[in-house]
Amino acid sequence: MPANKKHLSSPWQRFAKVSAGILGGYLVTITLHLALATWLDHANVMMTLTYSGFILWVVFMILAFLGKNGWKVWGIYLLLTLLFYAAFYFGKMYNPIIES
Repeated sequence: MPANKKHLSSPWQRFAKVSAGILGGYLVTITLHLALATWLDHANVMMTLTYSGFILWVVFMILAFLGKNGWKVWGIYLLLTLLFYAAFYFGKMYNPIIES
């Protein structure tokens, strides 16, 4: 079944939405879980990633197609990725994981 033409107005919008959904959603999901792992118990967060990561990735894929402009979706996903990476960076700085 072909996609509805009102959601995919041009080939560039199609490319932007598909790539934002797959790659951008993956980046946001992984950086969110990495940031959580530095501030919370990292073993529990990484175990949770195996289940919640897939579900969250699918949610970000669906959200990419709800926006009118795929490039704006990319921008939002990149901003979220940078925000979560900053939380990960400062979490590693202030909460180093102590290995026994």
